[in-house]
Amino acid sequence: MPSIAARLIPTWLRQYQLSDLPTDVIAGLVVGVLVIPQSLGYAVLAGLPPVYGLYAAIVPVIVYAWIGSSNIQAVGPVAITAIMTASSLHPYAAQGSQQYLLMASLLSLMVGVLLWLAGQLKLGWIMQFISRGVSAGFISGAAILIFVSQLKYLTAIPIAGNGLLGYLSSMQMYAQQLHPPTLLIGMTAFALLVANRYASKWVWQSWLSSAYAKWAERLFPLILLGVAILLSIGLHWTTNGVATIGSIPQGLPTFTLPYVPNFDEALNLLPSAGLMALIIFVSSSSVANNYARLRGEAFDANRELTGLGLANMAGGFFQSFTVAGGFSRTAINADSGAKTPVASLMTVVVMIAALIAFGNALAPLPYALLGATIMASIIGLVDMTTFKSAWQRDRLDAASFMAAFVGVLIFGLNTGLVIGLMVSFASLIWQSSKPHVAIVGQLAGTGHFRNINRHNVVTFSNLLMLRIDESIFFGNSESVHRRVVQATQQYPKAHEIILIMSAVNHIDLTGQEMLISLNQELLVQNKHLNFSFIKGPVMDIIEHTPIITELSGHVYLSTMDAVNALKDTYSPIT
Repeated sequence: MPSIAARLIPTWLRQYQLSDLPTDVIAGLVVGVLVIPQSLGYAVLAGLPPVYGLYAAIVPVIVYAWIGSSNIQAVGPVAITAIMTASSLHPYAAQGSQQYLLMASLLSLMVGVLLWLAGQLKLGWIMQFISRGVSAGFISGAAILIFVSQLKYLTAIPIAGNGLLGYLSSMQMYAQQLHPPTLLIGMTAFALLVANRYASKWVWQSWLSSAYAKWAERLFPLILLGVAILLSIGLHWTTNGVATIGSIPQGLPTFTLPYVPNFDEALNLLPSAGLMALIIFVSSSSVANNYARLRGEAFDANRELTGLGLANMAGGFFQSFTVAGGFSRTAINADSGAKTPVASLMTVVVMIAALIAFGNALAPLPYALLGATIMASIIGLVDMTTFKSAWQRDRLDAASFMAAFVGVLIFGLNTGLVIGLMVSFASLIWQSSKPHVAIVGQLAGTGHFRNINRHNVVTFSNLLMLRIDESIFFGNSESVHRRVVQATQQYPKAHEIILIMSAVNHIDLTGQEMLISLNQELLVQNKHLNFSFIKGPVMDIIEHTPIITELSGHVYLSTMDAVNALKDTYSPIT
């Protein structure tokens, strides 16, 4: 049995190779430096002081690096959790107030507890119930809301709302508060960032080698931040009415007890915390699982739940807001050569250095630049490619995408996600309620049986063979019954009905009652019901029920056995 020390020290650290240290250190430094503007912006997006973006990239990152499932996933503040934090807390406290700050940490703690409990209960499998359509639709809708919400920093118009209509309405109402200098700064920064992000092959590669162009693209937001600070100082933007972030408090995040809500507040926050936990797990697991597959490493969904849960729980006591695995952070981490979580620990070192040494240096930074940074980075999350693919290949998944997308835009994040999930589950139930029941025949000279509408097969005048391609449950038992009855009417000479159960993995009570009733109906018509290829777990359920004990026909190990036993008296008809 491993010692206590062995259990406390993660495997990656016990097996660490010093040869990986240089690349881990470089990757950690690169990620740390590049995501400083992003972290500041996400804190503002969450309705928090910018410094909270740096706080959120310290304690939670350390905890995840120690416990999480992925070796290279970079955890920290992300756009989706930031806007969900703002949306969830909007009714309870004024943004930026002390109560709001404490409630943001409370929400992180609640999300962490839910994720941790899910990990202990081994609920990693729940990830498969969020369809690609719902996930892409939700993120795309949220991206548009985030984009519009940041216009308040580019225009100085106090935009507020829960959905797109609310944002646009408040923009129209307070349009007279537009501040032209702020708009000029914000739009210039946004245009430069978009050009850097989407036209880098023409902007940089025209006069730099491919490798240098890649780094120029990554470093540009940080260079723009430095230039903006210098211009803010030199041109006295603050005195001209341009809002800046002000001096960032120096020092590390301190241990702080989260806000203690009353019963109604806790009850109202719980659904939001649950939805945030679900989105965090799905998005973070998708990133971690993808990189684990590319690197040939194992991925444990339950350990990922535990790691994300403990990271958010710890952050709740150290002035953090809810964190998750970041798409862009992890991509930069991997591209920079990260091998182990040591890279994430180096990122923490960068954040600590920024808090200790550079707080005053960031004071002249205009909010307009942070808003432009978020807007430019969020464009790529609007995923119309998935919708086009779904529309061509799976209209039900396309419907789930649109339900989540439109729901988020009109009703807000939480309600939109619920709408998307409801449509997705409704689609699943609808599909299951219409199971494929095929009439089959024998491929000549073989023991294989195929759909009569797809293959040239041999059928028998006294036999009707139907393959049920779905488990039988309350949602589809009536459809299965109706399809079997229609087939018997279509082939009235068939007195032996064979249900091929090779695709049936479960039969619930409603399905069992349907089969009992079907057997009795066929017997009245002088027809016998037979089964072939019943799986062991299914037979365990029905073996001692009237389905078998009162069966008018027989149960056969294979369809070939059934045909050989029942076709003798009759000649085949091709």
